[in-house]
Amino acid sequence: MLRREVPGTVGLLADAGDFAAMRRYRSFTFEDHQDYLRAVDALLRSLADEGIHTTVALFDPEAYADFCDDNGLDPDTAASRSRFTAELAGTGPALPYTGCPVDEMVPLLIDEAVRQSTWEYATALLAGVGACADCGEDIGRAAFERATAALTRLVEHAGPGHHHLVCSVPTEDEQLVAVLHAEAPDDADGPPYAADREGLGFVAVLAAGLALGGTGGLVLRSTTPGFADRVHGWRLDRGRLVPLSAAAVFNAYCTDADTGEPVAPEPGVEYCPGYEVDGPDPHS
Repeated sequence: MLRREVPGTVGLLADAGDFAAMRRYRSFTFEDHQDYLRAVDALLRSLADEGIHTTVALFDPEAYADFCDDNGLDPDTAASRSRFTAELAGTGPALPYTGCPVDEMVPLLIDEAVRQSTWEYATALLAGVGACADCGEDIGRAAFERATAALTRLVEHAGPGHHHLVCSVPTEDEQLVAVLHAEAPDDADGPPYAADREGLGFVAVLAAGLALGGTGGLVLRSTTPGFADRVHGWRLDRGRLVPLSAAAVFNAYCTDADTGEPVAPEPGVEYCPGYEVDGPDPHS
């Protein structure tokens, strides 16, 4: 009876290279990655049939080896793998099993890993900005609050419908990209977006762009039944989110990012100017 009350975690070797790395352990007896994935799929379905809630987490062999070394564990045992997997449930990229096949979960887990990595890097950047030399305010925290308010205004002004937002911020080490899908209800009193992991990650990337004061951009595409899709755009400039003109939005959306060649405009899409969502940077 109690078995149904105990949640479980399954560590998934999603990548063939990671699977090959685990084969160096004699206690890991799988020989073929596809056979392994089919076995995981069968396990997850059997646990679901028993009414057991299961989380699927990405299993990283390098992180596993470090974990065993730090804790004095023999990595060539199922018990050590089980202990590491239990840790993943609270710290690593993981998703609840909802019944979809494993091959459909793999890209979702990878997206979750990228999202978590982006969140960690963006928050580290915010923490490292420091305090304003003039007023002493924590610049990273203030930028996060500004980004939160800007996101709310972005979605509220866009109106009811489904909104797809992409924010891109170049940094010294990598290009930060965050994607957010937001639903704005017809009821004006409803929340414009959910403060979930996707929303917090998006805010962190936008906040990093505001705090660093460099370049970057944001695109909002809105879909409302019965109307043409609308695309708005902004650029990050010296710590502020600046609206683009309709012509600039058209040029950005209809230009190949890799070649610089023009791309035909998408039928049924209106290219619209951005609108004011952010005030001046108080620390500029």
